[in-house]
Amino acid sequence: MDSHWVRMVLLIACILPALVECRVRHYKFHVVSKQTNRLCSSKSIVTINGKFPGPTLYAREDDTVLVKVINQVNHNVTIHWHGVRQLRTGWADGPAYVTQCPIQPGQTYLYNFTLTGQRGTLLYHAHVNWLRSTLHGALVILPKRGVPYPFPKPDDELVVVLGEWWKSDTEAIINEALKSGLAPNVSDAHTINGLPGAVTNCSTQDVYNLPVESGKTYLLRIINAALNEELFFKIAGHKLTVVEVDATYVKPFKIETILIAPGQTTNVLLNADQKFGKYLVAASPFMDAPIAVDNLTATATLHYTGTLAATPTILTTPPPKNSTQIANNFISSLRGLNSKKYPVNVPLTVDHSLFFTVGLGISPCPSCKAANGSRVVAAINNVTFIMPTIALLQAHYFNIKGVFTTDFPANPPHLFNYSGPGPANLNTETGTKVYRVPFNATVQVVLQDTGIIAPENHPVHLHGFNFFVVGRGVGNFNPKIDPKNFNLVDPVERNTIGVPAGGWTAFRFRADNPGKNEFSYTT
Repeated sequence: MDSHWVRMVLLIACILPALVECRVRHYKFHVVSKQTNRLCSSKSIVTINGKFPGPTLYAREDDTVLVKVINQVNHNVTIHWHGVRQLRTGWADGPAYVTQCPIQPGQTYLYNFTLTGQRGTLLYHAHVNWLRSTLHGALVILPKRGVPYPFPKPDDELVVVLGEWWKSDTEAIINEALKSGLAPNVSDAHTINGLPGAVTNCSTQDVYNLPVESGKTYLLRIINAALNEELFFKIAGHKLTVVEVDATYVKPFKIETILIAPGQTTNVLLNADQKFGKYLVAASPFMDAPIAVDNLTATATLHYTGTLAATPTILTTPPPKNSTQIANNFISSLRGLNSKKYPVNVPLTVDHSLFFTVGLGISPCPSCKAANGSRVVAAINNVTFIMPTIALLQAHYFNIKGVFTTDFPANPPHLFNYSGPGPANLNTETGTKVYRVPFNATVQVVLQDTGIIAPENHPVHLHGFNFFVVGRGVGNFNPKIDPKNFNLVDPVERNTIGVPAGGWTAFRFRADNPGKNEFSYTT
């Protein structure tokens, strides 16, 4: 369920050294509406430059990127550069009312940031309500000139953006959910590069083709731009070699099916080593909890050059949506590269240890007649975020009082069986709260799913930082036993993580990026 975004903001006080000079790349984004046909129906969607998905931005490590955004729709909008560290450029991060005020209709905003020490695949998306369902695209950061990949050089590269599609207007859907207090409708289809693939009961079949030549190796830059759902991805007859996640290199491994949560990216090598033909590409949902999801599998075709159009497509069977073992097999295979050039600098000591419960709760809503005067909301440590009307970074920088408080709890306010049904009182506290962290402190965060109302997986993104995933498990986190099994040698480095349904995940990072940096998750 995704009725609310929940945020916990980290305040880090200090100033980083000046950044080095680098090449400047200029882009212009026109936020415009476009009438679009999918699933045998038509609707107006919000896009970048009339494209869905939006245009791919290319740059190199240490380049400076300037993006002028012109808002030509009747919605406030911001653009979040998902995974970009934003060192000393917090104003450019994009979450509305956290680092900036929204770009109003008819107004412009210049995003200016440097890709310091980053290379790989990231994404950008709108950060106001559900506009990101169609306003999103890839951000490809190439290595510095002359610096090779730490894996065999591919012959070519392809960007693959996974998403969701609603026949109805997504802003109307989320607004109705907030008004009624009930969960918003699930999507009507998943998409691969904006197309759902073959679907029943529709004469128009919108299928994306991935062209390949026999004998060549391709780097697939796979992005999950969906709002809500973790997705399996596989290609019939081909194994995938995973080499990178969230713009960080990993120890390469081969696998048939990858799992990718909203906001995550995965780079894989694909060897076009099969016989000429067409091979099914499938993106299907993963949900191992009793939560409604869109069950429709998005399909595309891997098309070998020279294959006749009438050639039958070689099929593959997507995993069942509750395939926990397949999901865990992928997750447990991820290890940081940990080479001399790309070391894993996981903190071995911890200055701040935070334990956050993530899940659902109830908030009074007298106007929510359909939900009997209440609204299902999301919460971290039983706190539901209240969106301010002044951006938090602005309030901090200009010392504006009364916008936020610094009393976000480091631990749950009440102890209970977290993975069980929850306490008798399901009401959450509301507020605009931050947790203050000193510059360069080391932080450990344990994210614990709760069974309040229902357990479910939660994609969690930390703005402004990468972190090292040192452990995960099912049930309740045990602070005396579980840390003994933490991987402090070669944990995978990410910026977005999926908290398992009825379980927990732990990560560590160094607070070396001053400003307002938020946790955000959908539930």
